[in-house]
Amino acid sequence: MKLTLIPLTLAALFTASCKPAKTQSSAAETKAPEAVAEAAEAIPFPKITCLVSGEKLGTMGIPPQLDYHGQQIKFCCKSCIPKFNADPEKYMAQLK
Repeated sequence: MKLTLIPLTLAALFTASCKPAKTQSSAAETKAPEAVAEAAEAIPFPKITCLVSGEKLGTMGIPPQLDYHGQQIKFCCKSCIPKFNADPEKYMAQLK
């Protein structure tokens, strides 16, 4: 009898551990359609360097990014975002 309970217990634990992953993926699928549409419409960032520092993108990890009036902007690091937000038009002029 004890040998029968072990496989059943293991199966129950395995099944229980799979349920949160399904919940997370279903939450990702229920994003607002507007948010997905806005992300798809943003103009891709054309440069390989940060607008603020001039550093090559990716040298400090995954480049953070934001959408500024429909234009995707990528930065070398998170500390460049407040500098960009302080005077965005100064940096946007570099894209023209």
